[in-house]
Amino acid sequence: MPEAVSGPGVSRFFAARLRNLLLAFGALACLGAAPVRADAPNSASPSRTPDYRQIIATSQAAIGRPLADIRMRDSNGKEVRFSDYQGRPLLISLVYTGCFQACPVATQFLAEAVREARRALGDDRFTVVSIGFNQPFDSPSAMAAFKRQNRIVEPGWHFLSPDPAQVDALTANLGFVYEATPKGFDHVTQVTIVDAEGVIYRQVYGENFDLPMLVQPLKELLSGQASREVTLENVWDKVILYCTVYDPQTGVYRVNYSLFFEIFAGVTTLGAIAWFAIRELRRSRRA
Repeated sequence: MPEAVSGPGVSRFFAARLRNLLLAFGALACLGAAPVRADAPNSASPSRTPDYRQIIATSQAAIGRPLADIRMRDSNGKEVRFSDYQGRPLLISLVYTGCFQACPVATQFLAEAVREARRALGDDRFTVVSIGFNQPFDSPSAMAAFKRQNRIVEPGWHFLSPDPAQVDALTANLGFVYEATPKGFDHVTQVTIVDAEGVIYRQVYGENFDLPMLVQPLKELLSGQASREVTLENVWDKVILYCTVYDPQTGVYRVNYSLFFEIFAGVTTLGAIAWFAIRELRRSRRA
């Protein structure tokens, strides 16, 4: 269901969406003093102007693609794969630990968005992973330090280091394009939203973005999951998701209780019509 966004916030909402897409076309620079892999994949000559339209097209082409089951290690050194996170939606953010500007800013903003999304949708409804693509330098210990430096304490958020031999496969699978520069890397800052079955569902761009750009796809995925099996719990879950709307005035999500009354009134009206129709049908049969 589309977000209930109305009033003066509408123009700001869509203007901000356009602004964030233009920022993405600008291939937001992530500059730092980190070592650069000599064989950095997806890299272009620093003197060549990147084709930003092609970069976004490559990113968008990943939508609908199943995740490759890449070998990775978490910040404790334990081996994991993407398949370990199936069963609920997954947010993927690619970073590199030597970045002093965009990656920390984007990660801290994502943390704020994740907190608000969980407040609106539930604490354990989705998982987040940040993956260091500058291998072998983004090791488990480096990712653990990056997590501490950015004050990420949210549960269900994992910091991962891919197998260096699979970095190319990882970035190609996610539609993530980056360019090695003398100071580090330039890349489009994106969050990849993956459904519970491990299929890429949406890309969100920019160091910051409007909250509905992240929460609305999650609502769609969670609502779809609730519809697959008709139980009282899933029906109630779907109603709650339906009634959780974005308030552009406050910039947060809230449960619109008036929708409960609208749903109740609608169900009551349909019930009354059905009762009246059945009663008249019985009368006509007796007659």
